[in-house]
Amino acid sequence: MNLTVRHLAEADLPAADHIYRLAFGTYLGLPDPTAFSPGRDLIGPRWRADPEAVLGAFLDGDLVGSNCLANWGSFGFFGPLTVRPDLWDQGVASRLLGPTMDLFDRWGVRQTGLYTFSQSIKHVRLYQKFGYWPQHLTLILSTEVNRPAQPTEYTGFSTAPDLAAACFELTDSIYEGLNLEGEIRAVRDQSLGETVLVWQGSRLEGLAVCHYGSGTEAGPEAAYVKFGAARDAPGFERLLDACLDLAAARGLRQLTCGVNAARHAAYRILLERRFRTDIQGVAMQRPNLPGFNRPDAFVLDDWR
Repeated sequence: MNLTVRHLAEADLPAADHIYRLAFGTYLGLPDPTAFSPGRDLIGPRWRADPEAVLGAFLDGDLVGSNCLANWGSFGFFGPLTVRPDLWDQGVASRLLGPTMDLFDRWGVRQTGLYTFSQSIKHVRLYQKFGYWPQHLTLILSTEVNRPAQPTEYTGFSTAPDLAAACFELTDSIYEGLNLEGEIRAVRDQSLGETVLVWQGSRLEGLAVCHYGSGTEAGPEAAYVKFGAARDAPGFERLLDACLDLAAARGLRQLTCGVNAARHAAYRILLERRFRTDIQGVAMQRPNLPGFNRPDAFVLDDWR
C-alpha cells in the first residue's frame, strides 16, 4: 500500500473523528457505528493541546487511521489508535506504532502504556510485538451525582495563582517525573472543565483533572476525571467528594473515572462508594514494570 504516516493537520480532524467512531462502533456491533460515543471528543482536544502528539496514516493521500499520544513527563501512553474497518488486519496499525515508539523515544519517557480490550487476542498480540505486556485490568466506573451543590472545599486551578509546581510535587511523589501540567493547562486553556485541588493546610493533598460537557472527553451531562491523584486514602476520599461537588454545582448527572485494579485500595474505595463498572480493559506497559499501578497508589486515570 502507498501508506504514509505524518502528524495530523487541523483539516484532518473531522475525518479522524469519523474513523474513530466508525471503528469502535463497528467493533462493538452498533447498528449505526458512527453513533458511538455521542457528544464526546477525544481527538480534537488532544490535537489542540499538542498537534505533534497526534499521528495519522494516509493511503494515497486519504486519512485511514490515527493515533493519539500523551506525554505525562516520565510516563506516556497512546490511544485511541483507530483504523478504518475496511483496512483492518492489513498492517496499518503497525505502521502507526513505529513512529509512535520513535516519538516516545524523542520525549525521553521512562515507561509507556496503553488500554485495550482484554478479551481481544488480536489486540494484545499486536502490542506485544512492540514490547507491551498485559498486566492488571483497568475499570471505567461511574456514579450518579445525586447530591446538592455544596460549598466548595477545593480550589479550581483556573481561578488560582499558578500552582503547577505544587501539582508536580504531588505527582512526582507518586511516580518520579510524573507531570500532568500539559493536561492541566489544556483543560484551562480550552475551557474543557476544571482541575480540582484539595488541601491539608498549605499542602496539596490531591488533584483531579476533570472534563465536563459536550465537546470534551466527558460528553453531555457528565464529569470525567481524566487523571486524579491523592497522597493517601483520606485525601482520596476528599478528592472524590470535591469531584462530586464540582459536578453537582454544574448540574451534571454523572461522574466517570478509571482505575487500575492493581491500585487495590483506591479501587476498593470506589466500590464501597457505589461506583459501578461500565467497561473494563487491560493495561499493557513497556517495559513490563508496575509503574504507578501499585497497591499504594491512589490514582485515577484512563489510557483510552
